[in-house]
Amino acid sequence: MAATQQKTSTSLWKIGEVAKRSGVAVETLRFYESRALIVPTGRTHSGYRLYDESVFERLAFVKKSQTVGFTLDQVAWIIAEAREGRRPCHEVREMARGRLAELDQKLAELKRYRRELQQTVAAWDRVGEKDGMICGLIEGLDAGSAKAPSASPIGPRSKSSRKGI
Repeated sequence: MAATQQKTSTSLWKIGEVAKRSGVAVETLRFYESRALIVPTGRTHSGYRLYDESVFERLAFVKKSQTVGFTLDQVAWIIAEAREGRRPCHEVREMARGRLAELDQKLAELKRYRRELQQTVAAWDRVGEKDGMICGLIEGLDAGSAKAPSASPIGPRSKSSRKGI
């Protein structure tokens, strides 16, 4: 028992100590454990999780994987493959290519949205103020798209029609 305590104090850490040293919250560490992203080396007699030095390398791997866009499910799969003695680098490269294609699509969508919003703001600048129940500029938008307001004015609403707000 004395050897276990000595080993614990020099090379094994409880989950709270891992959290403090790594900057990863205890709840996150427990979640990572539930997803098999990290595995405790053992437990104390009281049931506390114990981790060895490799947990810090594993946490760094998880963080790097997330930085390049991998989901935790993908990271768990990569780790499981490595545990089985397989090198998933080819699959990792393909997953990264897929993620890159998704990002390119999202960027194209964002650029299109930005153009449409820029056109809308420019049209609103030409119109100035526009009466409506709340804001005539928004109420004048075509409901099916974020295109510039229609040329026909909504028409001022009387104060009595605004009471329902």
